[in-house]
Amino acid sequence: MLNQTSVTEFLLLGVTDIQVLQPVLFVVFLAIYIVSLAGNGAILMVVTSEPRLHSPMYFFLGNLSCLDICYSTVTLPKMLENFLSTHKAISFLGCISQLHFFHFLGSTEAMLLTVMGFDRFMAICKPLHYTLIMNHQVCIQLAVTVWIIGFFHALLHSVMTSRLNFCGSNHIRHFFCDVKPLLELACGNIELNEWLLNTVTGAIAMGSCFLTFLSYFYIIIYLFFKTHSYSMLHKALSTCVSHLLVVVLFYIPGVFVYIHPATSSSMDQDQIIAIMYSVVTPILNPLIYTLRNKEVKGALRGMM
Repeated sequence: MLNQTSVTEFLLLGVTDIQVLQPVLFVVFLAIYIVSLAGNGAILMVVTSEPRLHSPMYFFLGNLSCLDICYSTVTLPKMLENFLSTHKAISFLGCISQLHFFHFLGSTEAMLLTVMGFDRFMAICKPLHYTLIMNHQVCIQLAVTVWIIGFFHALLHSVMTSRLNFCGSNHIRHFFCDVKPLLELACGNIELNEWLLNTVTGAIAMGSCFLTFLSYFYIIIYLFFKTHSYSMLHKALSTCVSHLLVVVLFYIPGVFVYIHPATSSSMDQDQIIAIMYSVVTPILNPLIYTLRNKEVKGALRGMM
């Protein structure tokens, strides 16, 4: 239940307050958004319609593309609107909703990348058991599980943030509503909210990151000590490089934002980093997978 607060709306100060840059940034981020939607939409369409890509790896890739489409849509449309508006307001409910979906999709993506790493581990290190273990039902269960966990993780933050009292400034030093900028504006005790952010979100992020790299540690050990064919080694590693690039692009900016406390001086840095993982990463994911994946490129050419 939303708290009774004197603040009914927030003002998103955005990336910059230099008016002459606003139209330029609008065009840049609009182009990024369109390319992100087109790229991820194309991957989602091709892995759904192409029978050759009906495998666990491409099933999870389709989930990733769906997440990236939604992830961009949570922040970019409002950001684009504010570039052309003098009154950069967002309602209290709209702000909490944006916070919820941002954390829902972000935590879901973190866990999905872990599942994708486990899928590569099973495919490379346990090839004889792969089709038995990673059957269609198991893949659906894994995907549904990470989406549900992500939803309830975000619900925890949105409910606890909505119960805070915002009695002072309503100016958010960010281009979207996130927990840390809102905690800066809250009146009263925010220790529980900070603990939830550091402990629960930290556990999901660091746990997912650790398990993902653990999968690749075992993959690398297996390949170098069990595989004696250079061609087999190259082929196995090439299927992992795309996913590893996505993992690095997703985790490094996100971890940097959430490992240090919220301060006024850190918010400008946080905005730049947030653009990396919420705007740039979703546009890079389809490029990484299509440029390095012959099957996806072949399927896309076949649809044209």
